[in-house]
Amino acid sequence: MTNHCRLKRIWLCLIFFFFIHTCRFYSFRNNLTVVTEFILLGFQGSQYLRTFLFCLLLVVYYGTICGNLLIITLVSISKNLHTPMYFFISQLSISDILLTTDIVPNMLHVLLNNRETITFSGCIIQFYVFCSSEIFECFLLTVMSYDRYMAICNPLHYTSIMTSAHCVRLIATCWLLGFSAAFIDILMTLMLKFCGPNIIDHFFCDLVPLIEMACSDTYFIQLEIYLLSIPTVIIPTIIIIVSYVKIVSVILRIPSSTGRQKAFSTCSSHLIVVSIFYWTLFIVYIVPTRAQTLTMSKILSLLYTVFTPLINPIIYSLRNKDIKKAVQGTFNKYTRCGNCP
Repeated sequence: MTNHCRLKRIWLCLIFFFFIHTCRFYSFRNNLTVVTEFILLGFQGSQYLRTFLFCLLLVVYYGTICGNLLIITLVSISKNLHTPMYFFISQLSISDILLTTDIVPNMLHVLLNNRETITFSGCIIQFYVFCSSEIFECFLLTVMSYDRYMAICNPLHYTSIMTSAHCVRLIATCWLLGFSAAFIDILMTLMLKFCGPNIIDHFFCDLVPLIEMACSDTYFIQLEIYLLSIPTVIIPTIIIIVSYVKIVSVILRIPSSTGRQKAFSTCSSHLIVVSIFYWTLFIVYIVPTRAQTLTMSKILSLLYTVFTPLINPIIYSLRNKDIKKAVQGTFNKYTRCGNCP
């Protein structure tokens, strides 16, 4: 039996194990939990404020979907973009679409009605999709930093190492780790007892407000959060920092200023995305402060759930000549075809 077959069998066994225990935990939860639905308050305020936020977030959501779909389409049809870096960027766009679609439509409904009722299972599913996409993005940004490290620090072996098959394996591993790590959070959440109140002063089902509403001991789930943050957030952050320290040291040794500028331009977009993503993630989850108000927490949550998925395609398109050329080439191609008799 090959290593690939063994690995596949191990993952299938793990998925089956998780499924069986989820069923048991869900049955166990039904015997403990009184609360069967939650009320999301969203952003409380005047009708004018909520209408403004609704219009703003609707435009942002539309722009996010269009921008990320454009990235995915260009990477798929443009031969010049069939490289590892753009393949990873397209996967980031898929993750951004998944994240914003999981959060924004329900949030718009909350704004229209000033509050919204969501079932316990719906809340858990929303949290699972959100958590999976966020953890996947942590691993993906790490893989993208590794790709930039190989391209700049080891260019002679880049094409032989970063093959299409290797890139697909890396992405599959990131998705699998994202869904598996989020599943652990779900299992621990299902073991909590919710007996009231059922009002979540937030615009989506996040882990922190769920823990605050639990009327059972939350020590183990809080311990699990900190332990799980080590392989999913802390270690990827260290890898990214080490990669960029080595990248910068190599760039500074390039004799010509043009060469240094060209090398750094290939990393700047990724570095900006990483900075925005990890800055909000660390503030909200890793080092939360007691002085952080609910309003500030909601605003920070808006940054990485709504605005970051919009900013990512803008950063990669505005600061990338290849994507600009692909957009222009695709536009000219369809314009010529439209003018054909």
